[in-house]
Amino acid sequence: MFVGALELELLLGDVRSLKQKRSAVRPVIAELRKRFEVAVAEAGHLDLYRRSLIGVAAVAADGKQVRDVLDACERFVAARPDLELLSARRRLLGPDDE
Repeated sequence: MFVGALELELLLGDVRSLKQKRSAVRPVIAELRKRFEVAVAEAGHLDLYRRSLIGVAAVAADGKQVRDVLDACERFVAARPDLELLSARRRLLGPDDE
């Protein structure tokens, strides 16, 4: 079993309040869940209205499949015109990791 985690740090476009931030981030999270069948949550920068940290997790029997899913999630978020992807960090844990 392989577990992959992806952290996406985002800069939001024309957002001036936490309420606007929620309305910008929620659709991204929902679409990632629906399209890629991954676990997703806003995991950081909760008090900043122009920044967001989204965490994505995937589990599969094959490490390549986990990497492919996380790559697709990253490309999906990077292609959105209303967001700027500042950084993407990933971790992959396999059967040999403790």
